[in-house]
Amino acid sequence: MYALYSVLLFFALLASFPAYFFKLRSRQGEKLHLPERLGFRLPIPPPGRPLVWIHAVSVGEVLSLQGLIGEIKARHPDWVVGFSTLTGTGRRMAADKIVAADLLFYIPLDFAWSVRRVFRRLSPACLVLAESEFWPRLLHEAGRRRIPVIVINGRISGRTSARLRRLRPLVRKVFAPITRFLVQTVRDRDRLEAAGIDPARIAVAGNLKCEVVLPNLSAEEIGRARRAIGVPPSEKLVIAGSIHPGEERLLLDAYRTARESGCRVRFILAPRHPEIFQNLERDFGSLGLKFQRKTRLDPSLDWDVLILDTIGDLARFYALSDAAFIGGSLVSRGGQNLLEPAFYGKPIFFGPHMDNFAALAETFVDDGAARIVGTPDDLAAMFSFGDGGALLEMGRRARGTLEALSGATTKTLAALEKEIENGRKES
Repeated sequence: MYALYSVLLFFALLASFPAYFFKLRSRQGEKLHLPERLGFRLPIPPPGRPLVWIHAVSVGEVLSLQGLIGEIKARHPDWVVGFSTLTGTGRRMAADKIVAADLLFYIPLDFAWSVRRVFRRLSPACLVLAESEFWPRLLHEAGRRRIPVIVINGRISGRTSARLRRLRPLVRKVFAPITRFLVQTVRDRDRLEAAGIDPARIAVAGNLKCEVVLPNLSAEEIGRARRAIGVPPSEKLVIAGSIHPGEERLLLDAYRTARESGCRVRFILAPRHPEIFQNLERDFGSLGLKFQRKTRLDPSLDWDVLILDTIGDLARFYALSDAAFIGGSLVSRGGQNLLEPAFYGKPIFFGPHMDNFAALAETFVDDGAARIVGTPDDLAAMFSFGDGGALLEMGRRARGTLEALSGATTKTLAALEKEIENGRKES
């Protein structure tokens, strides 16, 4: 099976290499780092210390591991952390953000000889794969060497789950070297079990991306901050965070509809990119809405819409709001992070395009902590606050869902400690 896999992988790489080479070298000016991807020119680990090899692919995964790696080094300064990525973007992000890692390198191409060369060079005490990085040869070679393999922050999408169920015998063989699956949700656990994975090897540990720590504001502090921007206690406040071009007019039209129906609500728009500001100002004139910018705010003047044109204030304004809309979701931009309003217990709304945060969005919607708004009527209803009790319950559920997903760093580190300790006993 692995021989056939290697042949297919070779021809797939051969077919894609010209386009990949052109993209990296000609268009982006980047090196291929081919020797490193073949297992050469790797960093040399210090001898006599246990090495934990952690692999992540996307920028989001790299960022989600900052806290875990920092905690590893704080608790176990004698451990060596080797961190691998697949792409140049991930490598640069790791170099910038994963400062506690001892070694940075590219994951080897998934051929037997290149993978074996890396294992011989690093001799890891444990291999850690983030989310859904399942390289068959890498797993097989780890199993041959009796190296514990842990999948952390694991998630299985509905589409992946269907494929795994169809290929159950193959899945069981490929996944056999994985010692422990630490998954984000009960749904992920159930999907792995449906694919034939032994439940004893699966644990729900939460989501590493949900380790959110923000300043807690008292009711008095929130009240003062709202008054400082001119929002009276009798009015509701909706904030739309990180909106992208094409969303602003949809939101403003819905807001005007809600206002015309008698709703007493203010609206804060926080554009993702500054170039939206000019377009917004043209829209206000045609919609008959009064607006101010945060950087020029005069609390003595009335406003309907406040443009948040400052950097780093969005989380604080989520705390001041009564409801939050997540931008990048009404257009095909993949959505933005919904965890900050969840931390402050706000009812969360977003459009149908939350691909970049699909697992989180699905969890929050299923828990009654968030709602998808895709039509003009849906958006107008978001501004109307027709059922205040239901929205308060949504906010409570949002905070509760976030808390249920938290704690992943502690659980993940405990699993790593157990596997490395077991490995020491066996050796």
